[in-house]
Amino acid sequence: MTEITPQIVADHGLSPDEYDRVLHALGRSPNMVELGIFSVMWSEHCSYKSSRIHLKKLPTTGPQVICGPGENAGVVDIGDGQAAIFKMESHNHPSYIEPYQGAATGVGGILRDVFTMGARPIANMNALRFGAPDHPRTRHLVAGVVRGIGGYGNCVGVPTVGGEVNFHKAYDGNILVNAMTVGVADQDRIFYSAASGIGNPIVYVGSKTGRDGIHGATMASADFSEDSEEKRPTVQVGDPFTEKLLIEACLELMATDVIVAIQDMGAAGLTSSSVEMASKGGVGIELVMDDVPQRESGMTAYEMMLSESQERMLMVLKPGREAEAEAIFRKWELDFAVIGRVTDTGRMVLRHRGEIVCDIPLGPLADDAPCYDRPWTFIDPPAPIADMPRSNDIAADLLTLMACPDIASRRWVWEQYDSQVGGDTVQRPGGDAAVVRVHGTSKALAITTDCTPRYCFADPVMGGRQAIAETWRNLTAVGATPLAATDCMNFGNPQRPEIMGQFVGCIEGMADACRALEYPIVSGNVSLYNESKATGGGSAILPTPAIGGVGLLADWQKSATIAFKDIGDIILVVGSRGGHLGQSLWLRECHAREGLDAGPPPPVDLDAERRTGDLVRAGILAGHLTAVHDVADGGVAVAIAEMALAGGIGAMIDRKQPFDCARSFFAEDQGVYIVTIDDHGMLDFLAAAHAAGVEVEPVGRTGGKRLIFERPDRDDVVTLDALRAAHEGFFPGLMGADAALA
Repeated sequence: MTEITPQIVADHGLSPDEYDRVLHALGRSPNMVELGIFSVMWSEHCSYKSSRIHLKKLPTTGPQVICGPGENAGVVDIGDGQAAIFKMESHNHPSYIEPYQGAATGVGGILRDVFTMGARPIANMNALRFGAPDHPRTRHLVAGVVRGIGGYGNCVGVPTVGGEVNFHKAYDGNILVNAMTVGVADQDRIFYSAASGIGNPIVYVGSKTGRDGIHGATMASADFSEDSEEKRPTVQVGDPFTEKLLIEACLELMATDVIVAIQDMGAAGLTSSSVEMASKGGVGIELVMDDVPQRESGMTAYEMMLSESQERMLMVLKPGREAEAEAIFRKWELDFAVIGRVTDTGRMVLRHRGEIVCDIPLGPLADDAPCYDRPWTFIDPPAPIADMPRSNDIAADLLTLMACPDIASRRWVWEQYDSQVGGDTVQRPGGDAAVVRVHGTSKALAITTDCTPRYCFADPVMGGRQAIAETWRNLTAVGATPLAATDCMNFGNPQRPEIMGQFVGCIEGMADACRALEYPIVSGNVSLYNESKATGGGSAILPTPAIGGVGLLADWQKSATIAFKDIGDIILVVGSRGGHLGQSLWLRECHAREGLDAGPPPPVDLDAERRTGDLVRAGILAGHLTAVHDVADGGVAVAIAEMALAGGIGAMIDRKQPFDCARSFFAEDQGVYIVTIDDHGMLDFLAAAHAAGVEVEPVGRTGGKRLIFERPDRDDVVTLDALRAAHEGFFPGLMGADAALA
C-alpha cells in the first residue's frame, strides 16, 4: 500500500489544509484511490471552490427557464412543448498541450452535456483565443484547434455555425478553447442526473475505459509551467464516430421509460459522474470496478476512476429493464455493462478484485467541498485620455482595421466547418448571430458567442456588462427575442487578489446586464489558472468571460442579415453615440495604444440598450429594415464596411459639417446599430423611434462599388475590392501553406 506523503498530496493538487479536511471526513488516512477521488472532486474544475460563492450573484430564473445551473446544461422554453438545451464549456489546457485532440474532445464533451438531457444537438459554436500572430506556436495551435473542432463536429453530424477567433499576446502561453452546443428536446422528455431507487442498477455505456486523460481535471485546475508538454498523457483522445453512435443509442433509449437518471462522464470521468448522480439524489452508490469495460489490461481502480476516456455515459435504470437497454446499445455496437447499484448508505463504495478499495462519505466530496471567499481587489479603470489622437484619413484607418487580426475575415476558419449538415442552418457564419431552424417548424434559434477581453481588463464591471449586452444585441440584430445565456468564465490564478477582483467585477457587471435585459444565465463553466510561467513569470490571460446567447425567432423567414440589399437604401445609425474611443481597436491598431494607456472602455447604458434593441427587433419583424448590424469592434466605419462587403454594394456617407473623424467613425459606442431602410418605411420607423426615445441619425445611402466618406474639405474613398483584399488577407497570410489545406 502506497504511503501518502506530503509530496503525493501536493502532486494531487490538494493544499495541506484541504488534506486535513480529507482526514477529518474519513476519520483516517485515505488510500491512493480515495486520495485521487478527493483530488479531482475538489479541483477548481469540478468543485468551483474559488468561484461558486460569486456565481450565486447571477440571475438564473425567469418565466422561460425550465432548468437553470446545476444540471448538465440549461433548459429554456421555446413554445409548442419544446425546449432549447444548451451550455458552453472550456477545454483550454488540453488544447494548448495537444491542440487537435484537446479541441476535438472539447466538442465531444459539450455535445454529451446536451444530449444527456434528452436533446438532439442542432448546432455547435466556439470561442477561440490565441496568442500573438507572430508567436512561434500560434500557427501550430490555430491549425490544430480548428482542425480538431472541424474533424469532430463534421464527423458527428452537428453543424458548426459560428463563433469567435481572437489573438492577443496575453494568450501566448495559455490559449482558450470554449465550445458551445445547442439542442432541442420535447419538454416532457427531459432527463436529469439525480440517482434514485435503492437497488436500481447502475449501467456504463459507450466506449471502453483507457488510461487517457487521467488527472485531466486536476491539470485543468493549475497554471502551466515550463514542462507543459510532459502533460500530454492527460489529454483525452476522441472518436466522433463513436459519439454519433452514442447520440443515437441514448436518444433511442430515451424514447422508452427505462432511464431513471443519466450523466455524461466528462471531467474526472467515472468519479464525477457517479458522485454527482448519487449526491444529487441523496443516495449512496456501490460500483464493482472489475465490471467496467476496459481498453487496456491491468488497469487499477485508481486509473479507472480518474480516466477521462471519451464517449462514455453512466445511467441508473429501472430494475429488470437491463436487457431492453442492452439490446439497444449492442445494436449500435457500443459497450454496455451493469457495474453497480444504488444504495441507501450515502457513501461511495468501490470493489475491485474482491476487495473494498474505496469507502467515502459522499457529502464531503460534493456539497461540502471547500468553498473559498478569496481576497480580491479592484484595479481602478484607466483615466480618460487627455491626448486623444486624430484620424487624418478615414479610408486608410479603415483598411488598417479591416486587415487586423481581431476584425479580419474568419472565412479560412469557418469554411473548415460543416455549417450546413442537417439542412436547417438559415444563417451561416459571418453575421451577427447564426440562425438554425427548429426542424419541421417555422421557428428558429439564433445563437452567438461574445466577449471583449480588453474591456474586461480595463474595467471588469463594465466589461462584464458589455459581454452580456453584446450577445443580447447580436441576437436582436437578426430579429430574435433573446431568451437566456450560458457563460464560460476564463481567468488567471484566483489566489492573486487582482485576478480574483477581475472575476468578481465581471460577475457584478454580468449580473447587472442580465437583470436589466431579463436575460438569465442558465448554465456555464469556470476555468481558472489560465496563465503560464513559461511566458515570463506567471502572466495571466486577459479576463475573458465568454458568453453564449440563445434567442428565438417565431418565423425564421423574417430574420435579418448584415448584407446591404439594394441600391439607394438609406443608412441609419440607431442608438446614442458618444464618440467613446477608449479601449478601441482604432487606438490599438492605428496608434499602438492599449491596456492602461488606452483609457476606459465605453460605458454600457442598459436602459438605452433595452430600448434601442426592442426598437430594432420590432423594425425587423415589421419588415421595415432591409439590413441590420450592431456596432462593435472598429465602430461605425467597420460595421458599414462589413455590410457593404456582405452585400457587394458600396455607400456614400454624408458628413459635410465639421466633425471629428475618429469619434464619428471608429468609436465603439455600445447599444448602437447600423440599419438600412427604403424610403417607404422611413417615416414609420422614425415615428417608432421617437415614441421609444431612441436616437436615429441618417448617415448616407447605399450604392456603387466604393465607400465614400464625405468630409468638409475632401472625400476619403476606398473601393470594395481594396476592402475585401485587406479583410481576407490575414488568415491566409498567417497560415501560409496550411491555408491551402482548408
